[in-house]
Amino acid sequence: MSEDRRWMERAIELARQCPVVEGAFSVGAVIVADGQEIAAGYSRETDPKVHAEEAALDKLAADDPRLRRATIYSTLEPCSERATETRPPCTDRVLAAGIPRVVIAWREPPTFVADCVGVEKLQQSGVQVVELPELADAAMSMNRHLDLS
Repeated sequence: MSEDRRWMERAIELARQCPVVEGAFSVGAVIVADGQEIAAGYSRETDPKVHAEEAALDKLAADDPRLRRATIYSTLEPCSERATETRPPCTDRVLAAGIPRVVIAWREPPTFVADCVGVEKLQQSGVQVVELPELADAAMSMNRHLDLS
């Protein structure tokens, strides 16, 4: 099994721990550096508004040097905008952390945001983005209560 697949499966396990709510995706995220998990999180882990990437990043110091060589695995494309403007979008948090590589299982559908541009924003800033479409169904499975079209 590839390392990317292994870590994405870990992120999918985390997404299954999310409290299910009607107005939000259930997402898991894992940050890996030097082959080791250094942080993980899932949607609504610490409060009703926290996103998975945010929950994982909040467990590390902003200047943790491992972030500069890390990969963040997220079951869903990092958000490019937030409903609450007091919190930065996850793409901005990933860029601020200096994470050079992002692996996702599926892109955000227009359920809540008409045109999520997280992948494009990351790529334009030089971040390598890898998609694992073979794991998309598993990553979407805990979100079937939402309109995913």
